[in-house]
Amino acid sequence: MEKLVIVGCGHLAEIVVDAVINGLLPEYDLVGVYSRTKAKAEYLANKMQQQGRTCTPCSSLVDLLALKPDYLVEAASPAAMKELTLPALKNGTSIVTLSIGALADTAFYKEAIETAKANGTRIYIASGATGGFDVLRTATLMGNASARFFNEKGQRALRRSAVYDPALETEKRIVFSGTAREAIGVFPTGLNVSVAASLASVGPEKMQVAMQSTPGFIGDTQRVEIKNDQVHAVVDVYSATPEIAGWSVVSTLQNIVSPIVF
Repeated sequence: MEKLVIVGCGHLAEIVVDAVINGLLPEYDLVGVYSRTKAKAEYLANKMQQQGRTCTPCSSLVDLLALKPDYLVEAASPAAMKELTLPALKNGTSIVTLSIGALADTAFYKEAIETAKANGTRIYIASGATGGFDVLRTATLMGNASARFFNEKGQRALRRSAVYDPALETEKRIVFSGTAREAIGVFPTGLNVSVAASLASVGPEKMQVAMQSTPGFIGDTQRVEIKNDQVHAVVDVYSATPEIAGWSVVSTLQNIVSPIVF
């Protein structure tokens, strides 16, 4: 079996834990979890232990990597992703990440690639709340492609962000327009999916991103569009909650070990 660990022990991580418990990931043995909040790690480890399985709530990343996992699921933050990537890859541990925004840093992205190559490991980018990576990659390979990304949120989701002002409570407005690289600087976690779409296509500096605030809107709409001389594709995904991101990790883990890869 493949040894699996998780960094970040919130709701999305719990989806992965429940998938292991419910037999959706039979090729994986979840051996450890780590969170900066000790109680969260203990909660997820206890869920596994109640099933008669050994799972260690680790107190540090060093302790987690000492378990010699084959795969690490990152469900924490871009900052955590930057902290763990190189140590994990050098440890022989491949990564499944939701915090794709960390990879918008070109220097870090290149270092991660070289480290993975040198250690026979990989970084798997989970689709999160968007999709269509296969179409994006194919259309880009055909040449002369342009791409853009649109996100719609309710004003409540933006109240603690740099773009919020009280007028958004009643006014629909485009609150951000720029590249995917610029977007992740303004929204460190809120537009991770735009970076994922950009890495699958034209890159963070060329992917154009717009975010719209709509009063009373619940959830998120993610729309990615790509065009070249022969293809025009639009992938439009609405999600009422962030749960689709957790399930995209489960799907990625299944794909890694499947004899048929989607």
